[in-house]
Amino acid sequence: METLNLNRRKFIQGVSATIALSTLGTQAKPVFTPAKTYKVALIGTGWYGKSDLFRLIQVASVEVVALCDPDQNMLKAAGDLVAKRQESKQIPKLYGDFRKLLAENKLDIVLVGSPDHWHALHAIEAMKSGANVYVQKPISVDIIEGEAMVAAARKYNKVVQVGTQRKSTPHLIDAKKNIVDAGLLGKVSHVEMCCYYHMRNNGNPPVEPVPAFFDYEMWTGPAPMRPYDGLPHIRWWRTFNEYGNGIMGDMCIHMFDTVRWMLKLGWPKRVSSQGGIYVQKEGKSNIADTQSAVFEYDELNCVWQHRSWGTPANADYPWAFILYGEKGTLYASTMKYTFVPQGKGQKIDKDVVYEKEKYPEDLTEERIELNAAPATRLHMLDFLNAIENNTRPVADIEEGHISTASCILANMSMKLGRPLVYDPKKREVVNDKDANALLRRPYRGPWKHPEVGNV
Repeated sequence: METLNLNRRKFIQGVSATIALSTLGTQAKPVFTPAKTYKVALIGTGWYGKSDLFRLIQVASVEVVALCDPDQNMLKAAGDLVAKRQESKQIPKLYGDFRKLLAENKLDIVLVGSPDHWHALHAIEAMKSGANVYVQKPISVDIIEGEAMVAAARKYNKVVQVGTQRKSTPHLIDAKKNIVDAGLLGKVSHVEMCCYYHMRNNGNPPVEPVPAFFDYEMWTGPAPMRPYDGLPHIRWWRTFNEYGNGIMGDMCIHMFDTVRWMLKLGWPKRVSSQGGIYVQKEGKSNIADTQSAVFEYDELNCVWQHRSWGTPANADYPWAFILYGEKGTLYASTMKYTFVPQGKGQKIDKDVVYEKEKYPEDLTEERIELNAAPATRLHMLDFLNAIENNTRPVADIEEGHISTASCILANMSMKLGRPLVYDPKKREVVNDKDANALLRRPYRGPWKHPEVGNV
């Protein structure tokens, strides 16, 4: 086994390390020594795919053997960056087709950083090839894709970690342990979640020829093919329902997944949603700029609200969740949390953990989310720990599926104009033919939609 720099094998030190190790629900140790050097590939070399890969390189002995992307310019640039970051200094093999990458390389880990409409096929094929998978959220664009991903993970006995790294965020782990689990909130009977970021790209770029370096056919894959109006990355694709599930699927999933984890919630009993394009009507974007949703549990409603216009309800918590308990209230975001007790008692504040001194290379990485980097490192360590101990990771694919599918159900409810009840055992919406017709999106040929019984 290669000897690693100890500094690159440690969890976040001090108090945050103790918090993480005591609440991640794994057998992780303060010094994590991987059993081997992992052979790794990344499918989708955009901003967040590279960010995930660089965090993995920072905490484990890995050999990045292959990268895949339909944008040859971005792919080559990613190869050069990886060569500078990984210990061997080797440029990985570069592929435009993920099927060839998986066929030609024996991999331990595949990171899926492609757009949402590709997550299911990339992850399932990677599992079938023998790899464990780290897949970005949301895991799927329809509910049956998610069901098939869970089935594949169980069939091939692979560890699949979803990139819902709030579960590995030090200050949120602290909040779960020392506020929620400690009983400071008492009974929680109302939750609010929100996103008020002005993040809905909108415009009217002209249709133009596809550049020679970009394989638009492969990028589009199973999704409908829109007229080409410029490179869909960065973020342009997120503004179209053809490739994802809007701000609900992109941002609500993080907050709802965290709330479910903190409160030990499973599938919601019923999901309802209203919204649409109320303000930003001038461009091509077809995702909702305004949306509310309710995820119902016994004596508990989890309420979501997003607006991509106007001002946030609370400027300190523009993307956040609020747990209302009989004994107090917990405000929490990716940046901090605040506990406010009911009546007399001490307010508790905790800020995000940064690791700028420990990982100085973070400071020069383009577009890095410095607040998320420590969480993603912990998330990768939890992923590796699950691989080596054959256990479920903290963000197991089944949990990611419940959170993803719930957000998809909200969009379905908004479209149909009525509440929906999903039966996860039967994998159908109860007594709703129209809703069941939306559980699978039509795939563009020659791609075949994955099914639970055929993965």
